[in-house]
Amino acid sequence: MSHTVPTFAELFAEARHTAVHLEMRDAYGVSSEGDDFRRWQETGERDTDPTSPYWAPWVDLVRRTRARGVIMRRARIVSEPVSDYIRFEHGGTPVNLAAGEQVRWLPRRQASGIPLPANDFWLIDDRVIRWNHFTGNGASSGGEINEEPDTVKLCSSAFEAVWSRAVPHDQYEIR
Repeated sequence: MSHTVPTFAELFAEARHTAVHLEMRDAYGVSSEGDDFRRWQETGERDTDPTSPYWAPWVDLVRRTRARGVIMRRARIVSEPVSDYIRFEHGGTPVNLAAGEQVRWLPRRQASGIPLPANDFWLIDDRVIRWNHFTGNGASSGGEINEEPDTVKLCSSAFEAVWSRAVPHDQYEIR
């Protein structure tokens, strides 16, 4: 395990083939999206402009990564009925898709039986894990890098099992 955690830009710059992301929380309290989430709660309006200050840095990073031929997939395990945060996230997912990510949703009940790691993660080229740690209220509490072969194998297997059961974004109906 390494104690140095690269930025997402640095991490994705190292990717040659794949970057996969598994999200397993029903709510996140990440400060950078707080204003957008509050606005959505008050108005029902979601920022879906890929050039907005909220989205542009991510869209640019994904597009640069995809331009090198890296396949980017994101799978979300969600409880149903979904939380308000998941509704918010679902409403913004068209921007992820437009940037070049593939996104699927798996109802939590259908994840039973899949050995899952305890934390959300990004897995780059089936060799480097970037754990995403969160506090109880969903705030980011930092990341961690792991390259241990058995842990990489667990994350790769977990992601592929979730992906194979999950529903593509355009077919997933919010419940």
